Amino acid sequence: MTRSFPPRSALRDFLESESAGGMLLIFAAILAMIVANSSLGTIYHDAIHAVTGPVLTDKLGPMTVHLWINDGLMAIFFLLVGLEIKREFVDGRLASWDRRRLPFIAAAAGMAVPAALYMAFAGGEPGLAQGWAIPAATDIAFAMGVLALLGKRAPTSLKLFLVTVAIVDDMGAVAIIALFYTAEINMVALGAAAAILGIMFACNRGGVKSLVIYLILFALLWYAMLLSGVHATIAGVLAAMMIPFERTPGAPDSATSPLHRLEHALHPWVAFAIVPLFGFANAGVDIGGLTAEQIFAPLPLGIAAGLFLGKQVGIFGSVWLSVKLGIAGKLRGATWLQIYGVAMLCGIGFTMSLFIGGLAFPGDALLVEEAKIGILMGSLAAALVGFAILRFAPLHPQHDAVERASNGEIATDGDVRDTSEAQG
Repeated sequence: MTRSFPPRSALRDFLESESAGGMLLIFAAILAMIVANSSLGTIYHDAIHAVTGPVLTDKLGPMTVHLWINDGLMAIFFLLVGLEIKREFVDGRLASWDRRRLPFIAAAAGMAVPAALYMAFAGGEPGLAQGWAIPAATDIAFAMGVLALLGKRAPTSLKLFLVTVAIVDDMGAVAIIALFYTAEINMVALGAAAAILGIMFACNRGGVKSLVIYLILFALLWYAMLLSGVHATIAGVLAAMMIPFERTPGAPDSATSPLHRLEHALHPWVAFAIVPLFGFANAGVDIGGLTAEQIFAPLPLGIAAGLFLGKQVGIFGSVWLSVKLGIAGKLRGATWLQIYGVAMLCGIGFTMSLFIGGLAFPGDALLVEEAKIGILMGSLAAALVGFAILRFAPLHPQHDAVERASNGEIATDGDVRDTSEAQG
């Protein structure tokens, strides 16, 4: 008789897949830069923009490889993001307001300050104001990949804090895309999307647990959203909210929970295929002909400043103030210098920043390329400085003791804050 084991904790899979997937994303981005600046550059750009489908809307034009990746495969990425958000709010580290407080404050400040810095550098230039959200995003996979290079020097509490802030950050990015980067609305298509979403809700309430049914409806929802003018990837988050979920507090994920099963199934595909492919298709910037004037133009400079300076000021400053004011406790087993290092890593905005950059300047290849330059500069600087800080920062006196207890902390989804250091 074959025994059936429940899936492991999604948090364990998340930390492991995001770390390994982040390292693969780093490799994909470097490879894209090498190819784009070699004799294969023309082939690379021609292949990415090759027409592979019909003209769906006047705005989108014909479907190309680039559109299939950015509007199609990334919808699956956003489906996974939505599943993670739902799980964390219902049965995870964001299930109570006490646990939501610090990551919400840190993520909000980590989006507002970079946006303000961007506007200070580039907002006054004609046509650039719509790029304000580009430096507001954090790339969880890339940041976790950098943390993975540090091995056991990176406290578990910092990893959990980074994941939690990034999930809240993703919520903000989704809201920004839906509210500020929506084209002209096709009401018929939007009505069809609403009807499909209603069917998914009815299936959920009716106890339907077949993932095949939900995935078919997700595909139809994606197509309707694509035609509606609302960015198609939003379909992923909306569909995730309709997937049935069984709570398993303090225990491994349920083998019968549709959300748990889908999340575990999607993680390796997103981490090891979709996100690296997106990075390879979008990071290829030809830097051979760049001039100092182009590199330090308002757009790339504003994005780089927002990612490198804005993120560290917003996140570290808000965490420090929260602890000093007694709003939250200091992260357990981490020093202030290590917390500052993680705040620096949050300035890696690669995947979501590239995605928003394409939405902010549709049809303007020059501005999109300038945005990529700023994203690469800011993200690279944040990655290198953040890694250096965490590599050489002295460990917390209780580091070993806290890490020995970390396996139990992850398995039980325990509180990652050290309330004994609330005044530290």
